[in-house]
Amino acid sequence: MAAGGRGEGTGMDDVHVTQWDGTAGRGPRAVFAHGILTWGDDERYGFAAQRPLADRYRLLLMDRRGYGRSPDIAHSDYEADADDLIRLLGDGGHLVGHAYGGVSALVAAARRPDLVRSLTLIQPGALRPAAGHPVVAAALERARKATTQLPEDYPPEEFLRASTEALGMPAPEPTPRRLRAAASSMAERPCWDAEIPLEPLAAAPWPKLLISGDWAGAPPLYKEYAGEPLIACAEFLAEAIGAGHLVVPGYYPHTQRPAEVNAALRELWGRGDGLRDGTAQGPAGGERRDFEDRP
Repeated sequence: MAAGGRGEGTGMDDVHVTQWDGTAGRGPRAVFAHGILTWGDDERYGFAAQRPLADRYRLLLMDRRGYGRSPDIAHSDYEADADDLIRLLGDGGHLVGHAYGGVSALVAAARRPDLVRSLTLIQPGALRPAAGHPVVAAALERARKATTQLPEDYPPEEFLRASTEALGMPAPEPTPRRLRAAASSMAERPCWDAEIPLEPLAAAPWPKLLISGDWAGAPPLYKEYAGEPLIACAEFLAEAIGAGHLVVPGYYPHTQRPAEVNAALRELWGRGDGLRDGTAQGPAGGERRDFEDRP
């Protein structure tokens, strides 16, 4: 992979990667995978607010296939994403995934735990493992029904509105890049039905963290349809794989509360790096921490 420098993009087997690196290539790498309707360095839904972490780390923000500046693909797929993430990890790195990208990160980490220094999942859409929870089961039923009822010629503009305005959220400007992301989101393999082997993740020695919003202030319909299942899913996964669980105010943690999220990432990454050199310390996984709202 060619060096990308600060804010430049790099190509990796045709996948576009935004690289932010203030370490002249000497810092540990951290690989990010985004969710739907977005791309790696998007300010609205992506990881733009995590750029300050580049002072000590090499941040690699992958545009999943069909998104951002990565090439088109008929159907985006978390298994294909996992292949790309594994290649980006190189000889080892930290892994961060949000929503759909959280499922991709789970698959990659379960497949190659030897390459992972730490795993952070921000409201991952991995509903199937937590299907025993009634709220998650209801969400799965809704999602499966909605997928089968979606017409093949459904316009991306309508999908964008249905994913935002219809749930009480403001819709982003329908730019060509946003509409392309919406079209890819419609066509991709559903992440919520992914079968994920949790045993390799539970057995892995590196630190793990789930990050959720408390969903205070979210539109009621959005909280019911997305927030409550995602909270239940995060609680289940944290217990199942032995991860910490950080809860911050709001419903889009890494964009709404970047200071808390970035501080948590620094702490987790420090422990993961310490594990490699034998100086690991800090809180064990499996505990839930809540940030009180601050002015």
